[in-house]
Amino acid sequence: MDAAAAADRRRVQRAALRAGLWVAAASAAVVAAIIAIIVVVMLATARPERGPHGSRGGRGQRVVDLDSLVPVAIAVGVLGVLVLGVIAWWASRRAAQPLADALRVQRAFVADASHELRTPLTTLTSRIQLAQHRAQRGGDVGTVLDGLRNDAAVMDAVLSDLLQAAEFAGARPSDRTATASVPGAAHDAIAVIEPRAAARGVRVALEAPAALEVAAEHASLSRALIALLDNAVRHSPDGAQVRVLAHRAGARVEIRVVDQGGGIVGIPPERLFERFARAADAGGTPAADAQGGAAPGGDARGGVAGERRGFGLGLALVRDIAMRFGGSVRVERTSPEGTTFLLELPAPAAR
Repeated sequence: MDAAAAADRRRVQRAALRAGLWVAAASAAVVAAIIAIIVVVMLATARPERGPHGSRGGRGQRVVDLDSLVPVAIAVGVLGVLVLGVIAWWASRRAAQPLADALRVQRAFVADASHELRTPLTTLTSRIQLAQHRAQRGGDVGTVLDGLRNDAAVMDAVLSDLLQAAEFAGARPSDRTATASVPGAAHDAIAVIEPRAAARGVRVALEAPAALEVAAEHASLSRALIALLDNAVRHSPDGAQVRVLAHRAGARVEIRVVDQGGGIVGIPPERLFERFARAADAGGTPAADAQGGAAPGGDARGGVAGERRGFGLGLALVRDIAMRFGGSVRVERTSPEGTTFLLELPAPAAR
């Protein structure tokens, strides 16, 4: 049994133990309360024993009226059963909480992994088609094979990062010392997005100091930038430009992804970072994309006709990554001329 499975087993055992103790303590308290109430009622309703001729009995003996006691005992017993039922229900919910958390993490991992692999797989498909096209014409496929190897490495890094995030359910010990090159992660992200961008004539430009670093994992930063660039390219008109601008701002590093799409409509910008949140089209139905507005060569939602459907996970994953390393992400500006996303992360020296 690995460490993660052992930790899950211990969590379930602790939750079951706590639930058992709660039920035992609550049962003892309810039984004690029932006994106390019955005793009080007995003492309150008891009367002195009378002799054969109506005289008081000797030795201070008292008589309990069962006709008055039995209904009270039955009512108190029923109430005690109801209280114990509520306590048992509450304790069972507490005991099952680790299982609910595990199912939530499992569903989140499946959704995140499926979403994160869509872009690299799309890039792989594009490169394979390009390789086939060149091979049929006797052209050089060496550069395409190099790109395929890089795409496979990106997919491996994405899967490893997702598996580690699921294992540690959030921040992991290595996050405290992680450092990543912003230009390096940006180049990896651009390499994944470039085939889809080039197919529509969208140019992706990077402006960042060569030595700029952030306190984050390289694979996680690449994932965040891939999601932001994928969103920007998807909502850019043909022939537009997407810019990645990064610079140091005090103890933080600011990374902006600027597109020339139609802006965000149909949803408050801050809600874009919620899971499965998507903009609405003109008819009020969920749109395929995160941004809206009309753009040249696109549909009424600002996306391009024929683009793959979005599920509202990419920007939520960017937010999760930013928060994991003590950063943030937000929509800095949006208008019919374009949208700017601002990703802020701590600089290594400010950790």
